[in-house]
Amino acid sequence: MENKVVLNGTVVADRMKEQLQERVAKLSAQGILPCLATILVGDDPSSETYVRMKGNACKRLGIDSRRIHLEAATTTEELIAVIEQLNADEQVHGILLQHPVPSHIDERAAFEAIAISKDVDGVTTLGFAQNAFGLANFPSCTPAAIIAILDDYELPIEGKHAVVVGRSPILGKPVSLMLLNRNATVTICHSKTEGLANIVGQGDIVVAAVGRPKFIQGSWIKEGAVVLDAGYNPGNVGDVDYEACLTRASAITPVPAGVGPVTIATLLKHTVDAAELTVRA
Repeated sequence: MENKVVLNGTVVADRMKEQLQERVAKLSAQGILPCLATILVGDDPSSETYVRMKGNACKRLGIDSRRIHLEAATTTEELIAVIEQLNADEQVHGILLQHPVPSHIDERAAFEAIAISKDVDGVTTLGFAQNAFGLANFPSCTPAAIIAILDDYELPIEGKHAVVVGRSPILGKPVSLMLLNRNATVTICHSKTEGLANIVGQGDIVVAAVGRPKFIQGSWIKEGAVVLDAGYNPGNVGDVDYEACLTRASAITPVPAGVGPVTIATLLKHTVDAAELTVRA
């Protein structure tokens, strides 16, 4: 394990939050309290945990956290009505709809109802398009966290071959575009890609975002590659076989304490960014 770098997301997140404290204090002096509204539909235990973690992180930084908990039977129309109320509330700067929502709800329609100025989680199609052009104020939080980790550790992106395993609209696709905008050569793969192991083996940077525990095998990893595990599965297990990949990678994120803490710090940063934008407006 000589010369191996464990990419400690907790340390990166703490640095980000330190910088945010000064900005929150400055806004507070102007009578502005950054506010994140989180919407939870139903009683999914994992979602409840995520929402609570985000609320606690807000509290520690002096950001107002407004939690809206709706019954599982809530309709798409009722959910959109709640989002539109939050859009109209000038004291709310960011809106986060916790994924997933119950299956009878049109999740995409609900995401699209979020005003672009409050889409701090980067879930709207307009936000996605802006991210593709490198113009987004609030790119999707986990992709932005991955870029933040690479930058914090001064790991080069330009000219590198990045292999992204996963194609979700809030993770695999946007992180691919962000890496491309930073002059990486990007290959997007998924669970149905033929010859996946060989393709992953070409990656200088490998992003695992496929949603399957220990899916990426150590034998797939190129010697010296940088591995970023954006997966989180039951039992605190990522999408990468960590111990096996560690033997070949030059740098790797653990699970937990890797991408996750930076994702939450990014959400807080976007909320503060949104509050500052209202001052400039």
